Parts: sequence; structure tokens; C-alpha cells
Amino acid sequence: MAEVPHGPEAAKAPSASPSPTTTPEPPPPAGMSGLGGPRLGQPGVQADLPPGTPALPPVEAYSWLVADMTTGQVIAAKNPHWQLAPASTLKMLFADTVLPKLDKNATHVVDPKELQGLGEGSSAVGVKENLTYKVEDLWNGVFLRSGNDAVHVLCAMNGGVDATVAQMNERAKALHADDTHVVSPDGYDMPGQVSSAYDLALFAREGMKNPDFRGYVSTKDAKFPGKDGTTFAIQNTNQMLSTYPGMIGVKNGYTTNAENTFVGAATRDGRTLMVSIMHVRPGKTYEQTKMLLDWGFAAAGTAKPVGSLVDPGGKPGGTPSGTTASGQTLPGQAAAVPGGAQAVGSSSGDGVSWGLWAGIGVPAVLLGGGGLLFFLRRRGLTRPTVHFEDDILP
Repeated sequence: MAEVPHGPEAAKAPSASPSPTTTPEPPPPAGMSGLGGPRLGQPGVQADLPPGTPALPPVEAYSWLVADMTTGQVIAAKNPHWQLAPASTLKMLFADTVLPKLDKNATHVVDPKELQGLGEGSSAVGVKENLTYKVEDLWNGVFLRSGNDAVHVLCAMNGGVDATVAQMNERAKALHADDTHVVSPDGYDMPGQVSSAYDLALFAREGMKNPDFRGYVSTKDAKFPGKDGTTFAIQNTNQMLSTYPGMIGVKNGYTTNAENTFVGAATRDGRTLMVSIMHVRPGKTYEQTKMLLDWGFAAAGTAKPVGSLVDPGGKPGGTPSGTTASGQTLPGQAAAVPGGAQAVGSSSGDGVSWGLWAGIGVPAVLLGGGGLLFFLRRRGLTRPTVHFEDDILP
């Protein structure tokens, strides 16, 4: 089932007629984190491909990485520590934080106050006030339909939105997700709310250790409670669960500022790889993710890791320098692909990610005075930006 945006931005959904006009991709900020390895803090594409390794495909996204979920090795990456708006992929951190605290068989009667404060145009699963829901149903609403209404009800059960946001920020610190700052627990666009492809991979990897998390993110469809004891069908917004062999999750998202974000994981021949990708223009995300997963499975036997995902205990996962992503020892060191050497397409969008403003923002560093005003006008940010939450467009 193809996703379509809800709310006032619905008219902006891409059609089959001419491709949307693209704008040049801005340069990544200076001084990105080197957590997981110094190459992960360098701008541009990072890969170490000995002879015989398949070439990387051209990928149209601001930031991405391909990693082995089991070992934590990062096989290739582009600007993985660029702080950008995460959209609904932030719900993975929400689940990492709250899911273990609530009994999935517990029930809860929704107070009307719990549905207040949702952002305009928020995606919703259809939670209704004064109805009784099992916690398990609410999590299906979070993962399958990215329901911000379900998130807010679960927050109420967890001590409130503010308490949950504070817990999520603490959880991010515990996972060494230093690029992440949470303002809204559902991923709705808020000034200062950022994450990175690296951190989203950490959240996914941690979540997949939990069998309930794994179950929710791999569920294609479910029944959700309605009024008068009825139910209605809901489908997972992650279309790759039905189209990509071996896909096991995990979460996608879309907002006006984030554009498309996605973490997808798949298992093939005993190996589980994941792709974390951010700021992809509508209509491209599944295509880009498929290319990176296909490349990763083909290259994992020979490509050398360029970094690793840090374990919660503080030790980086991965293999020593001089080994392949499959653990084989190779003689000598192959020359790495220089950052930015790969031809990479451009992304588009009227909104600019809040990550450009929080941290080391492109406008603040690269533009001054009138240049900043020109940038704002060029990006359409001198007018109010409509913030709505929806999941990935096909």
C-alpha cells in the first residue's frame, strides 16, 4: 500500500509526470564527530574497496551508512555524523527508552488530555479518547502507522511527554548517540531536534536486541481497536517488508524539514546488514536503500570497514584494520575511496533540516548577513514552514 502524505502538504506528493526540480546539496558542516573511527567524521563518501570489490552505487542523500548489524562494522558511509532532522525514525529511540518499561498486556483508558498537543498534520493511527487499549496495540500504532497519537498516549503512561523526552536524551547518551537531541518524542519537526545516520543505526541495532521491538518492526499488518468493539486494518509504512527479500525492519519517516529518512535491515545468507539514510527526496528512498543493501551484500566479503558502531558499553564494535567486513585477513592495505570522489546526486526540498541550524549550521558558518537572507529566500524559509509528520513516500 503506497503511503501518501496527510494534511496540508498532501498536494506536494510526487506524480509520474516531470521529476521535481532539485536544488544543490549543501556541503556538510565542518567538525563532524569522529565517533566510531576518524574516517566517519570526514566529509563525503568513505569506503575502502580492494580490487574485485563492487563499486559503490551513486546515492542521492545527504547522509548514509551501510553496517553489519551483528559486528557493528561500518562498511561504507557518507557524512554519517551530519546532524539532521530525524522525522519518525526517532521513534526507534522512543521505543528503546519506553518499550521495556510497559507491560505489553497492560490496558489503558485514553484521557482526552493525552491527545492534546499533537503537531499540526501529525500522522496518526486513530487512537480515540475514552477507549481502552492494550499497550501492544499502541506499539503497533507507533511502528506500523507511525502514530504520533499512540506515542503521546504511551508517554502519558510513562510519566508524561516532558519526562519521556528527558529519558530519551539520557538514553541517547547511554548509547553514545552524541549527535542526537530530542525535543519531541514522536520525531515531529522542532527547532533543535537532530540526530544522524550513525545515531539512528545505534538506535536500530539496540532495538533489534529486544524481541518485542523485532516483532513490531517486522509486522506487515495488524488489527487496531476501534469504537464499539470493532477493529480496523493497519499496514506497515515500510514497503520494503513486502518488496525486498530478507527485510526485517526497521523504521521510516518523513517531515517537511527532514524529507525522507529510513533505517532498513535485511538478512541474507546468514548476514544481517542495515542501511541508515537521511534527507532523501520523495520517491527515492526505497530505491537508494535497495541499492546500498544490494551493494553491501555483494561487497561485504572483500570491503574493509571504515569504522564501527559503538557498543553501549563504550567499546567500538568491528574488526581490526587490515581485515575485511567478513573478518578475513587481507595482505596490505587497499587505497580508500577519497571523500567525495564518488559521483553523488543531489537532493531537493523546500525545507532545510534543523540540523543545519543546531550544531554547526551551514548558514551560520558559510553565510553571513545578506548571504544568509539569500539562503533563506532560496530555500523558502522566509515564509512559515508547514511541519507535518508522515512516513516515507514510495
